[in-house]
Parts: sequence; structure tokens; C-alpha cells
Amino acid sequence: MNSFRMRLTLIMITMIALSVGAAGLFMANSFKVNHINALEDNMVREMNIIAAKIEWKSGDLTKLYAYYTNEAKELKNYTGARVTFIRSDGVVLGDSDWDPKSMDNHLGRVEVKEAIESGTGRAIRASGTANQNNMYVAIPVETAPIQAPKIIRLSMSLKEVDESIRQLTLVLIVGLLGLFIVAAFISYRIALGLTRPLEQITRVAQRIKNMDYQARVKVSKQDEIGELGHAINAMADSLQVQMSRIQQNENQLESVLNNMINGIVMIDKNGKIVLMNRRAELVLGFSARDLVGRHYAEAKQQYELSQMIQEGLTGQQHLREEITFYFPEERLLELNLVPIHPEGNEFAGVLLVLQDVSAIRRLERMRSEFVANVSHELKTPITAVKGFAETLLGGAVDDPETARSFLQIIYDESDRLNRLIGDILELSKIESRRIPLVLSPIEMDTFITKSVTLMESEAARKNIELGMSIEPGLYVEADEDRLRQIIMNLLSNGINYTPEGGRVSLSVEGIGDDYIRFQISDTGIGIPKKDLPRIFERFYRVDKARSRSSGGTGLGLSIVKHLVELHRGTISVTSSIGIGTTFTIELPVIQN
Repeated sequence: MNSFRMRLTLIMITMIALSVGAAGLFMANSFKVNHINALEDNMVREMNIIAAKIEWKSGDLTKLYAYYTNEAKELKNYTGARVTFIRSDGVVLGDSDWDPKSMDNHLGRVEVKEAIESGTGRAIRASGTANQNNMYVAIPVETAPIQAPKIIRLSMSLKEVDESIRQLTLVLIVGLLGLFIVAAFISYRIALGLTRPLEQITRVAQRIKNMDYQARVKVSKQDEIGELGHAINAMADSLQVQMSRIQQNENQLESVLNNMINGIVMIDKNGKIVLMNRRAELVLGFSARDLVGRHYAEAKQQYELSQMIQEGLTGQQHLREEITFYFPEERLLELNLVPIHPEGNEFAGVLLVLQDVSAIRRLERMRSEFVANVSHELKTPITAVKGFAETLLGGAVDDPETARSFLQIIYDESDRLNRLIGDILELSKIESRRIPLVLSPIEMDTFITKSVTLMESEAARKNIELGMSIEPGLYVEADEDRLRQIIMNLLSNGINYTPEGGRVSLSVEGIGDDYIRFQISDTGIGIPKKDLPRIFERFYRVDKARSRSSGGTGLGLSIVKHLVELHRGTISVTSSIGIGTTFTIELPVIQN
């Protein structure tokens, strides 16, 4: 603030100095011009008097020199100026200070030219004979004799004028210095009066910055600075109220976070952990005091978690994953990584939600293992029945027709049970994620054409038309065998539930650059709206009799759903009774 006070003082002094200096220069210049103009006018009057009183003569040039020189010297005593008589052709006839015979022709002098042309000639220059700055004034004189002089000129040294200007300048300088001293004192007092309230306001602002919201400015004046003080006080009041609300909201948020059953970790866009609740500490085995404010990579967690966080920060999209953690104890966690865009603004970071699903997955795994174990135990006797049936079908019996009929039934049922057990085992493996995907780039045109060709014979048996529409140039990264299993399962499902003469179509198109969409549509019997949410459940059948007669196990759509999810895709269905059904699958082009 002291530097501001000094700057303000210097600015005021400088402005005063410039103003006074400019005024002084203007006054000095005006004085000089006016003084010179007054001298010129006085000299013109004196020359008019000389022209009226002098006796003009003509004749021999030598006599004229003597006559006019004596007159010039005598007139100088009265005028106090140098007097010069000049003939119309520029010859100097007489001069009060110099021998006219040795003087140059004066017809080319500025004042002589102006006198002849306009009646009065004036000039200021260094005299060629006197070697000093002089002022020259000349007037023409009309006389009767032919040889009479035509020009009278007076000249005066400007030494007195310059001396007067120097004295005036000295007075101005002395006055300016005195004014500087007075102005400096007054300016400092004014600056001090202006900056003292500002210093107080600054101190209060510093206290508010340091979270002392009780600080207030003491306002003693109602001027602009007083209004600033009132504004600072109003701002402090508002901040105090807002900080109280923020503190209350923070306490509520902290209470909610600390009592949540899920772990919450907030990470900013630079990868620094900014928030971590108590449940996250228990799940991850780290203290928030050790991690908050540090980069997430400094937490010695397993690679999958760090990779997921990095992927979320880079892709800025919602990610979901299940990872088994072995520290501080073994547990299966469901991780949801949600991008944070506060009020639609730019990306601010990610929110990691940790949910312990160990118990849920343990129950599901037990159920899957139970089904797998039962299916495995049933597979051996069913295979034996199938083998005996084949033997009987190939041998002789007492009643061949009856025996063949029963044996055919045994064979069909055993075959259906065998498919059922196979589907159960397949679904169990998929659900438990024990089937690794062998990913590779797949060209859609060739892949879809081959898949539809494999289903043509099955469609031909029911006189069903198979159609396909493929956008050219599409590729997708997927497990080719599993993707073919998805497509053929849905095509087979459409053929089974479409009456003879119907149509099943498959279309493939790109969605931007990141996703690809499959649509399998049929003109079949359709699915009731109430059954749509459950068609992907295991063993759920819309028409149980028709499903069994078609050879279905009730697991096909469940297998399809799990395979699609393994490829990080989505599947949905729309249907109308008597019109048909459409399954829509969207898969990412690249499996990250």
C-alpha cells in the first residue's frame, strides 16, 4: 500500500509539474513574441517620424554618404537603434554603426524585399556585419528627387529581449520548485487520506481470505471508499452464511459416505484421489489419510483395478467389472467406474463404486456347480440308454413295429436329455466365466454369409425364406466361434417359432465408428409383452409344449445373453403377437 501511496503522490506531482511547466513555456514564448511585436511596431512609428522630418537630398554619391551617415548617427541618439538609409537599387547611403561604402548591396535582404513589396519588412537574423542576432524593420519612402533613398531601416539587438526571457525563465523555475514542494506535501496528504481506508480494507480482506469471517471494515465516510467498505462487509456476511451451509452440507455428506455399505473413491482427472469413504478403506485395506491427495497408482493395488481406472480416465465412459481381490482378504468386488461431469461441464474425474458381491456370486456359483454336477451324473446312464436303444434298433425283436416305436422314443428322449445336459454345462461355464474368449478381427460379410448358409437346410424344411442385409466393409473384434453360436442360436430360434412360408432376416450395420448392430427378425408367432422381461431366464418357455416339440431346452437365449455380455455388448428384444420378433445385439468394434 505504501508503494501505491508513493505512486499516487508522484503521479499528482508529475501532473502538476507538467501543467506548470507547459504554462511557463507558453508564458515565456508569449512574452517573447509580444515583446518583439511591440518593438517592431515602435520601430515602424519611429521610421515614419524620420521619413516625415528628414530633409532628403540627391547629388554626388560621396556627399550623400557623408550626409546620410551623419543623419543616421544623429538619429541613433534619439531612437537608440541602428539606422540605415538604402537606395531603391539596394545601395546603402548611410548607416549609424558602419561605413556604408564597405557594406554589401541590401536589395536582397528579406526586410528590404518585404518593404518594397508590402510596405513593411521585418526580419530577425544574425547580422553579417555585427555578428549578433538583430531584429530588422524597414519601410519604403516615396520622395521627389530621383536619387533620393527609397528605404529606411532600423535594427536593434535582441540581447535585451533574450535577457528578459532568461529572467522570466529563472522566475518560473524558482516558482515551479516552490510549487513542487507545496504540491508534494499536499499530494502526500491527499494520498495518505485515500490509502488509509484502503489499507484497512486490505487488512480485512486478508483476514477473510484466512477464513476469519468475523472481520469487518469500520466505515467512517459515505464516499466511494465507504461504499467499498460496505461491499466488503456485505461480502463477508454472505461468505459467512455460505460457509455455514457448506460446512453443514459437508457434515451431512460425510455422514452419508461413512455409513454407506458400498465403498466410494473419487479420483480427479489427473489421477489424484480426492475422496475415500470408510467402507472403501475396509475393502481396499488402505487408510484415506495415506491416499487422499496422492495418485491412485501409488496405492499398491492389483493390476486390474489400476488398469480399469486408467481406462475410465482415458475413455471417460461408464465401466463395470468384477474383480477378485486377495487383500486384505479374498473377496469378489463389483466395480462401477462412473465419469464425473459436474452440471454438464468438462470432464472432472471418475467415481469408483465398490460393492462386495462375494456372497451373491458364491450362491450363484454353488447353484451352477450343482446343476453341472447333476448333469454330469445324469449323462452316463442316459448315454447308456442311448447306446442300448441303438443296439435294439439294429437287432430283431418279436414285434418289430412296436419295438421300433418305443426304441425311437427312447432314442429321441435320450438325445434331448443329452442336449439339455450339454446346454446346462455350457451355460454353467459361461456364467462362471470359465470360457476364455479367443478374440480376432472378423469380416462381417463372409462371416454372416457362412452362418446363414449353415441354416439354409433347416429353413428349407419349413419352406422359410432366409434374408440378409450387410453393410460392406464392417469388421468386429470377437470370438468367432462364440459369435457364430449367438447368430445361429437366434436364427434357429426364429426358424423354430416361424410358421411355414414365413421369413427370417438378418441385418448388420455400423453405429458410428465404435459399435456394430445385429438384428434378427422373423415373422413368427411373437412373444407376449408380459413375457418379454423373462425370456432370457434359464428354462423359461413362452410356449412350453411348442418348445419341447421343437427340441428346445429353454437355455438357448440365456446362453446368447451371457455370450453377448462376455463380448461387452447388449441384447434387446421387441415383439408383437402374430407379427414377429426382432432381437437386437450391439457389440463394440474393439474389445478393450
